[in-house]
Amino acid sequence: MSERRERVPPHQRIASDKFPVLHVGSVPKFNPKTWDFKVEGLVETPLKLDYSEFLKLPSVVSVSDFHCATGWSVLNNKWEGVTFKTIFGMVKPKPNAHYVTVVADGDYTTSLPLENLIDNDVLLAYRLNDKPLEPEHGGPLRLVVPKKYAYKSAKWVRKLRFTEKQEIGYWEQRGYSNTADPWKEERYA
Repeated sequence: MSERRERVPPHQRIASDKFPVLHVGSVPKFNPKTWDFKVEGLVETPLKLDYSEFLKLPSVVSVSDFHCATGWSVLNNKWEGVTFKTIFGMVKPKPNAHYVTVVADGDYTTSLPLENLIDNDVLLAYRLNDKPLEPEHGGPLRLVVPKKYAYKSAKWVRKLRFTEKQEIGYWEQRGYSNTADPWKEERYA
């Protein structure tokens, strides 16, 4: 029990039943024939992939904990997807690229420093606990950044935009912390 407690940030509780569902707006409809994923901005090689092409990228499985700014945590989530490092290597960011804005369906955005994204546990995930990622949990594609509060792990990801300066995302415009470190309880700005 103490090992579990050590993995739960201050003032968080372990969600007792299934993975809670929170999001802004309605769950977007997914059509694998029209869906695409783009990488643009300060990169040498912009990228555009359809769903089948994305699924052919090298994948990994990563187990991590997930912490929501509303106070719950879910431990031992088994994610499968493509590491951010893989995408980073494919697009070759320019030297002045310091941030990445994540653009998702529903006009949702968040932005993170590049250094926060190149950890081995940061994924663009399409599976959770050995099943395709359900739409209410962000399927077909969700960013997973385990060291940040969940609002930095955008659901329904469609685009990554490499930038020189940080763009302020949806929740950050509404007073949430831009750094979002659950261990420092950085919920609000």
